[in-house]
Amino acid sequence: MSLRVLVVDDQGIVRAGFAAVIDAEEDLTVVGEAADGVAAVRLAEELAPDVVVMDVRMPELDGIAATRIITGRENAPRVLVLTTFDLDAYVFDALRAGASGFLLKDVHPAELLHGIRVVAAGESVLAPSATRRLIGHYASGAGPGQRLGGGSRELDSLTARERYVLTLIATGLTNAEVAEELGITVGTVKSHVNALLRKLGLRDRVQATILAYDLGLAHPNPPGTHL
Repeated sequence: MSLRVLVVDDQGIVRAGFAAVIDAEEDLTVVGEAADGVAAVRLAEELAPDVVVMDVRMPELDGIAATRIITGRENAPRVLVLTTFDLDAYVFDALRAGASGFLLKDVHPAELLHGIRVVAAGESVLAPSATRRLIGHYASGAGPGQRLGGGSRELDSLTARERYVLTLIATGLTNAEVAEELGITVGTVKSHVNALLRKLGLRDRVQATILAYDLGLAHPNPPGTHL
């Protein structure tokens, strides 16, 4: 079955370009387009897409606010934020609003398509520049602001294995890499990830990564590491 994608951008020509690239793929189908955040919120509920490709700067309701509303609903789609503006505030606010990924609009089409598939599978994707700055903020001790989701009390509900899996995904390891590290199956890793997300009240691996840094479970990795 094709992944259902909603494309949101206030510029018609940009929106049409993204839609054309996405719709050309056999496993992806554009089910709708929106020119502002208000329409995005409405169509996300009406069309039940798997992934929303979301612009940030739009009239009526911006992409960050729209993302927060959309991801706050039950059975919410994944949101992949695309923007022209590579600004710290956009990166951090988008992730904390519930976005599963953040890419720049000048990304190669193949990377956009890969990003859609990745977030639909429950993984996360960040533009390299965004990842470097996210890690840099934690390296400096600044952090990107208000803490996400649960806290140390919620961590007590995790098993030792779940806590270790949390530290591993916070370093950027995929499910397959975590499975190899622990000598377990990918299915078992997915079960651990789903359990820890549920216990911590988090939507996805991006939020889990941020919380792991917030609580000191993970630390900045050497240059070149990516989420």
